[in-house]
Amino acid sequence: MAKIFRIAIDGPSGAGKSTIAKAVAQKLSIDYIDTGAMYRAVGYKMDRDGIPFEQGEALDKMLAETDIDFVDGDIILDGEIVNTLIRTPEVSMLASKCSSIPEVREKLVEIQRAMGTRKSVIMDGRDIGTNVLKDAECKIFLTASAEERAERRFKELQEKGEQQTYEEVLADIKARDHNDMTRELNPLRKAEDAIELDTTGIGIDEVVAKAIEILDQCLNESDQ
Repeated sequence: MAKIFRIAIDGPSGAGKSTIAKAVAQKLSIDYIDTGAMYRAVGYKMDRDGIPFEQGEALDKMLAETDIDFVDGDIILDGEIVNTLIRTPEVSMLASKCSSIPEVREKLVEIQRAMGTRKSVIMDGRDIGTNVLKDAECKIFLTASAEERAERRFKELQEKGEQQTYEEVLADIKARDHNDMTRELNPLRKAEDAIELDTTGIGIDEVVAKAIEILDQCLNESDQ
């Protein structure tokens, strides 16, 4: 394999992107870049340091002094492991809040791209292959039928004891798909050079194996 390679996984909500990305990262001994956790880290830092959630000098200074990395499954914010600190409901809300700030998005994309220049990584999201890592050696568009994705989500909610019908979950999935695909900034779409992998009716192990096959195919083509 190449010394450094980037794997970009995009796809709709519930397709299994994070699960597959983490499993592939473990198989290949590379770092999985949890982009959502990066927004959590920034939200946590802004709250901790009293930085206003609005554009301005304080925000710009804070972002200029922010460094985030992933090493062996740990998320490191400015040299500190913050795995548990950022996994609270409060930080989840802060992450959503700061993700709407253009300066924050620009900074995190900059960090994500920088990580991809110094080590092999796998990232998942909505616009990794079309925006963040446009030149990734391997791009996978992971998808599944809306019904299958809703079924997976419904089972998760049942296990948590949450009361929501399958029909409600399916409606939420379809609404989120529409919002993701029609948003103005970097909408969800399959990159022209991405390989589609449909996970409908396929188990995790098989999907991981197929993803690694796709990576081998991509790297072989890039070497020719």
